[in-house]
This record gives sequence, structure tokens and C-alpha cells, in this order.
Amino acid sequence: MSSAATPSTESSTDNLSLVEAVRDGLYTEMSTDERVVVLGEDVGKNGGVFRATDGLYEEFGAGRVVDTPLAESGIVGSAIGLSLSGMRPVAEMQFMGFIYPAFDQIVSHASRLRSRSKGKYSVPMVIRAPYGGGIRAPEHHSESKEAFFAHEPGLKVVCPSTPYDAKGLLIASIRDPDPVIFLEPKLIYRAFREDVPMESYEVPLADAAIRREGSDVTVYTWGAMTRPSLIAADNVAEEYGVDVEVVDLRTLSPLDVETIVDSFQKTGRAVIVHEAPKTAGLGAEVATTIQENAVLYQEAPIERVAGFDTPMPLHALEDYYLPQAVRIQDQILETADF
Repeated sequence: MSSAATPSTESSTDNLSLVEAVRDGLYTEMSTDERVVVLGEDVGKNGGVFRATDGLYEEFGAGRVVDTPLAESGIVGSAIGLSLSGMRPVAEMQFMGFIYPAFDQIVSHASRLRSRSKGKYSVPMVIRAPYGGGIRAPEHHSESKEAFFAHEPGLKVVCPSTPYDAKGLLIASIRDPDPVIFLEPKLIYRAFREDVPMESYEVPLADAAIRREGSDVTVYTWGAMTRPSLIAADNVAEEYGVDVEVVDLRTLSPLDVETIVDSFQKTGRAVIVHEAPKTAGLGAEVATTIQENAVLYQEAPIERVAGFDTPMPLHALEDYYLPQAVRIQDQILETADF
């Protein structure tokens, strides 16, 4: 359990966007650990479709920043082989919606090799994937399917919402002995900046962050939905006097059960916000975690503000599909008034 992390005032910092922090995390680990390699479509000379790997090819060469064919199954399969050979591969999927051809490699091999080998082998690899909507992209470019991977034993699923966390969580993921799905909310890749330490540091996996302290209602969220949740929390506090706590899960598997439960015991009311479709989304797991551990503290029904049970619509309709601050605010007020 932790509160929102803040950069150290004792170290030198760079003012970075989230995508720049991802690049900085990769650079930092590649500079200190020769086992770390990056592979994916256009990650080398082109620097990645979102420029998350910009400059790494020139710095580390084609042997460590590998442009691959357009074959997601081959990218992940190669990363599995590299990890079993002592390397620390970071494989990039250009968009989360492109990950499906690699699904078999991920769930049938990467996630199972530790148990299949009775602990003899581990698979220390990271699969990076820009995810989520809001940038007016074509079909298969705006998926939010974190529940697929949170459901799979043997995988860790991580999703930062700030530049500081992006670097620290990525470094922790690269150093982890097991496979990590690292989801990067591309809607906020360049939405804001914050000071990020230039040196190496880790943000521990499985620790949620309390982004805003409150006493009346808890909002649980992650990724790009953290910002509209905070806006909604500030609005209802200013206009209606409702004191909202906002918990950013950061790691979606395993969940930080302690922070989830402690916050609910304080407020007795919960709203869960995610952009994935509502049915069988990860919000249902958060709600059940609360029910199993803190039902006697409950003062109102646990509510979800989520994407709709449809494919992500194209273009301007994304704004209607995604939870916006006003929709979150309305649900907070309804929950507080119950």
C-alpha cells in the first residue's frame, strides 16, 4: 500500500510526458543491464509509432533494438525464447488491438512456463502495449482488454497513469522474474508533464496509489481514467461538499487488496471507473473484492462507470463511449445520496 508517489527533491529530474518517461525507463535499464533488449514493429530506426523508442536504435544498435516483421505471434514467441536464454526482452505491440495473434503465445506459454517446469524456468519479459481510446484511431487501435490478461494466472498486468509511475513501474516490470503486460494509456501519452528522476528507481508492482484523500466515497480507477476521476472528485467537493477518495490501482494483477479494502472501510461507498466494456470488466473483480472483505462497511450499492458493451466506436463517438468527468461526477453524487 502506498500514497501517490512524488519525485525525490534530492535528485536531478527531467520534466517528461508519459511517453517520454517510458522511453527514459527503457533507456535507463538498457544502459545498466546488457540483457535488456527491445523488439517490435518499427521500434528501431523509426523509433516506434508513438516514438516511445526514439533514439534507442542509435544508442544501442540493431542487436538490442530489433525491428521485427509484422507478426505479433513471432514477436512474443521470440521474446519468450530470449527470456529463457537469460535475456530481459521488452516486446512492443504497436496497439493493444494487435495483440490477439500473440494471445496463444502469451497464455499458453509465457504465463505457464514457471508452473509447467515446476519452477525451473521463469519468463522475465515485458509486453508493452499502447491501449485505450480517445485519439480517433481506426478499428483495433483503441482496445481496452486488460481483463483478458488479468484473468490469466502467471501474468502480471500493469497500467501507469503518470510519467513518474510510467518509468518506475516499467523498470520494476523489466526486473520482475515473471511476464508482465505493460499497458500504456495512449490518450495521456502527451497530455501533461511532471518531474521524473533521471536516475533508476522502481515503483513497486501490486501497490495502488491514493491520488486524492477523501472520506465520503471512494473512486477506484486506473490508466487514462484517473484524470477525469480526479476532475470529477474535485468538482463534487467544490460544488456539493462530497469528499471523494481516488485510488489508482496501477497494478491490475495482482490487485492491492489491502488498499482497496482500507479505503472502502473508510468511506463505505464505491464507484469503479474504467473504459473497457462494463460486462466482466475488471471493475467487477474490484467490486467482489470489496464485498468479500468489507461488506459490513457498505453504505450504498457499488457502482461502475464504464465503457459500453459494444466495440469502441469510431471518431467523435469515442467521447460518448469513454467515461467523462461529468458521467463520473453524476455517479459519485448518486452514490453519496443513497
